[in-house]
Amino acid sequence: MVSGIVWVQMVLASACFAVGGIFMKLSDGVSRPLPSAAFLLLFLLGAVLQSVALRRADLGVVYIAVLGLEAALTLVFSVLLFRESLSFARVLAVLLIVAGVLLLRRE
Repeated sequence: MVSGIVWVQMVLASACFAVGGIFMKLSDGVSRPLPSAAFLLLFLLGAVLQSVALRRADLGVVYIAVLGLEAALTLVFSVLLFRESLSFARVLAVLLIVAGVLLLRRE
């Protein structure tokens, strides 16, 4: 069973990676200094949080949970901030990812 603090670390790591992705898009291919610095710092912070979570939980659980939550957050952000399309297939894919992450929680 993964502890509550590890889940908090994983959610925060996922948020850092997802928000970092926003800044990566805004960096315009790393040609804009401030968004480039922001995404690099957020990715670094996300990696540190994920690494700390790995001290108390299995690699497979942490890695998959962070990646899955990041994917779900990124889809929401891409639709809200960049007006990207939201199809039934994308919604279904995110629901499957979240279901997988919830199953890992029972581990």
